[in-house]
Amino acid sequence: MEQNEISVHQVRIASCLRDSGIWMTNADIAKAANVSKRTARLHTHRLTQLGLLDQADVYPGHRFRWSNKADKRNTAYLQRLERAFEAFNMTAA
Repeated sequence: MEQNEISVHQVRIASCLRDSGIWMTNADIAKAANVSKRTARLHTHRLTQLGLLDQADVYPGHRFRWSNKADKRNTAYLQRLERAFEAFNMTAA
């Protein structure tokens, strides 16, 4: 799955997950990235499909973390994401 544009919300969510290094729920991510829970769910789903996030299927909600294999799973998208970090004047981890 590839998408044409990368939003500032996706960059903030990716940054939050890359920096934390821990398993986080969508609610945790929404709070840390200052986005809505719905936005966090949308982008964690997309980033998981792109191979950048690991997902733990646990109850009561899925947990996500930045994958140690992200650079191997989807190098092209990761490079695009890093350019988006720069375009939004954010620091990439």
